[in-house]
Amino acid sequence: MRELKRVVPAVVAAFCLSAGVAMAGTLDDVKAKGFIQAGVNGELFGFGKPDEKGVWRGLDVDTARAVSAAVFGDADKVKYTPLTAKTRFTALQSGEVDVLTRNATQTLSRDTDLGLDFVQVNYYDGQGFLVPKKLGVKSAKELDGATVCVLPGTTTEQNVADYFRVNKMKMKPVVIESNAELAKAFFAGRCDSLTSDASQLAGIRAVAPAPADYIILPEIISKEPLAPAVRHGDNQWKDIVNYAVLAMIEAEELGITSKNIDEMMTSTDPRVQRFLGLTPGNGKALGLDEKWAYNIVKQVGNYGEVFERNVGVNTTLMIERGLNALWTNGGLMYSPPFK
Repeated sequence: MRELKRVVPAVVAAFCLSAGVAMAGTLDDVKAKGFIQAGVNGELFGFGKPDEKGVWRGLDVDTARAVSAAVFGDADKVKYTPLTAKTRFTALQSGEVDVLTRNATQTLSRDTDLGLDFVQVNYYDGQGFLVPKKLGVKSAKELDGATVCVLPGTTTEQNVADYFRVNKMKMKPVVIESNAELAKAFFAGRCDSLTSDASQLAGIRAVAPAPADYIILPEIISKEPLAPAVRHGDNQWKDIVNYAVLAMIEAEELGITSKNIDEMMTSTDPRVQRFLGLTPGNGKALGLDEKWAYNIVKQVGNYGEVFERNVGVNTTLMIERGLNALWTNGGLMYSPPFK
């Protein structure tokens, strides 16, 4: 009994200490240092890559900027840490980054084993195959015996092995850790095919020496819900990142854009008034300024604007909205009510 009396206070103290750390939270940390450290790809055109002037661009970059706009009222208080597929999760776990916005697939094991929490999906994707046109292949089922370039430490690596096994085909993997080096190997002819998320394949093809010489095969062999991630246990920070993504989706559904948002401030629609902070409450619930959603849309745009600017049909990636259209247009993008 005496042993129990000594152990229980120690356990309670340890719990309170860990709870106190969680309660201190990422929001306080980022406010104290004055910026958000975001883990990004760094090599993927359309999603996360510096342009020729060194300015970070991409759908995932804009997601991080939306979080910054919500927290600081300034979308540009972000510093970017380029991460490989192998280092992305450890960088988040260790606290090197505050949020991971790096085309990461939400899976059960990552949600549980890695101590991470994924938020609202910002891009619904699926794995495909990129091949040179001169190979003469029209279907992934014609790739028996092919050499396939693939990133290690990804769902892609397991998916492609499963696909070839299920279809009783053989493959020779060429495993390279860096996206840039993997693409270079593929374009140099070291592999018959490069497999990755279809969005990544579009980004890789866009920067090919001759993009028209390559095709993405029609088969999509997996579900890849790509979502930002945060560390497990910090509920407030998770809510902020989650609703930053959802705010862009909700804004598109409400017809609010970066160009008309100031006009929308005169709207009598109660949904618009709540969303823009004219009717207070949402900001307080998140621990943010009531204009947090206004700042996101004004400075970054709604989801449709972000999509079209970075990866849409009028960019070199030429990606249709597809599953990433609003639910009202047959897609999967759907936001809960902002109230």
